[in-house]
Amino acid sequence: MNPRRRLPDLQAIEARLAARLGAGLTERAGQLPHDVNERLRAAREQALARAAEVRRTARRPQVAAEPAVVEITRGGAALAALGGGQGHGSARWWERAAAMLPLLVLVCGLLLIQRQAELEQVRAAAEVDVLLLADDLPPDAYSDPGFAEFLREPAP
Repeated sequence: MNPRRRLPDLQAIEARLAARLGAGLTERAGQLPHDVNERLRAAREQALARAAEVRRTARRPQVAAEPAVVEITRGGAALAALGGGQGHGSARWWERAAAMLPLLVLVCGLLLIQRQAELEQVRAAAEVDVLLLADDLPPDAYSDPGFAEFLREPAP
């Protein structure tokens, strides 16, 4: 069942219940003692003041603390964009985990690239060491300043 379809039904039920309760309370208000009527009047005034405050704050544009959930329908399938909004507690941690997944993949990729670069440097140094140790050179050649340049030149 579509949760958006259930929401207006729930609001309609709540509105009907509120109307019935209000009508019943209005009918029986004349039968109550004076002190109870005064407490009810004070409670109504407080409720009206809170409702007016809510209406005033609702008119002001507010910046959302969390991004809202956006639903995009394509071919009958609903896709939800990552974000917060008003969701169930169990769905919220999944949304946060899904939002962190690209960051985790990026960090892992960068670590793998760094590891690969280090391995290439080690392999290049090992290749030079193997060439040096396998070659027939006098020991004085290793201390010669031009020997490093000789190693850098490609073999003919």
